[in-house]
Amino acid sequence: MSNVIAVILGGGRGTRLFPLTRDRAKPSVPIAGKFRLVDIPISNCLHSGMDRIYVLTQFNSVSLNRHIAQAYRFDTYRSGFVQILAAQQTLMGDEWYQGTADAVKHNQPYILNPRFPNDYVLILAGDHLYRMDYRKMLAIHAESNADITVSVIPVNKEDTSGLGILQTDTNGRITDFVEKPQTEEELHKLRVEPEVFTSRGIQPKGREFIASMGIYIFNRNVLQEVLQDESNVDFGRDIIPKRIKTRPVSAYFFDGYWEDIGTIRSFYSANIALTNTTPEFNFYDEQSPIYTNRRHLPSTKVNSSSVRSSILAEGSIIDDSELDRTIVGIRSIISNGSRVYQSVLMGADFYESEKIKSENTKAEIPNVGIGQKCLIQNAIIDKNARIGDNAVIANTKNVDNFDADNYYIRDGIVIVPKDATILPDTVI
Repeated sequence: MSNVIAVILGGGRGTRLFPLTRDRAKPSVPIAGKFRLVDIPISNCLHSGMDRIYVLTQFNSVSLNRHIAQAYRFDTYRSGFVQILAAQQTLMGDEWYQGTADAVKHNQPYILNPRFPNDYVLILAGDHLYRMDYRKMLAIHAESNADITVSVIPVNKEDTSGLGILQTDTNGRITDFVEKPQTEEELHKLRVEPEVFTSRGIQPKGREFIASMGIYIFNRNVLQEVLQDESNVDFGRDIIPKRIKTRPVSAYFFDGYWEDIGTIRSFYSANIALTNTTPEFNFYDEQSPIYTNRRHLPSTKVNSSSVRSSILAEGSIIDDSELDRTIVGIRSIISNGSRVYQSVLMGADFYESEKIKSENTKAEIPNVGIGQKCLIQNAIIDKNARIGDNAVIANTKNVDNFDADNYYIRDGIVIVPKDATILPDTVI
């Protein structure tokens, strides 16, 4: 697909995913034990034959930069690339990105570079979990002679508040679009009849609304034109609502698995859902695998433990412990007698040597990993965290939201941030 260039939007500060985004960009957040969120859209691009990919980001981009450099190396004789475009002062502006369209506008010299003979620009989000062949969307875009095509998905009413909701005519042209509708009046006029879905071979299953997936295909000249308007800061809030009034903007209907990993709750739920016997999103599809960095770690070792419905990433050691519906990230250490239920352990970036462990003992700090006889339930333990012996991390007081020095609670889920220490016998 030499006529398409892909742009993955890294998002802003990622405040809804804090503290997982405290030290890293949103696309760099680990998922499923060994992957990162950005691996999803990049893998989709590569399986769709699109290998010229820019990733736009502006906050905490060091780990993302390192991951991209280590994971996506094309051979000398290919013209493809996966390249980070971090926010910088340029002739296009010296301020932070103000929105999704503004981020693309700041990087026009790269994205719309004359040396690339691309006819289309594919705009993607960096924090969604789904598998899609973008060639099918591009075919619909070309057939409809649209300026812009928006990938859409049927949703229930309870899912509408955080998404762009739209309506289409019988030809698939978008006729109305509201970014994150908040009132019953707005929703009522956007409700669609079941025939809208069945005419496209989609079963409504009680769904009455059409939501934007934040995936757009632009004709190159159209993107160039809309970015010249200084008032166009965001694709969903500005460009799409304006364009549908004057020019053809089409919808590409998608009915596979799709999850917006924009909040702690959605991130936690998406990870735990992967432990289902037959998860809706399949990381085990050999025909279109999700790519990531090859770390060359040893296989995971499980000693005298009970492990049920869990995912164990490589390089981990589990001693005489009990796990149920848990994601165990790379290089995780789980010590004797610990119980971990419905939790996400992100693992570690390194192994501690015996010398360092001895120094930890002298300094009276736990080793990296889960100590002995711990209880961890409904929690997210970020990388390199140190959980002392006999610690209980289970939101024992049923708090909804709380901030402490070394842990946070969001939507009832306890998050121990990266590099944090929980001392022995702590009860959370």
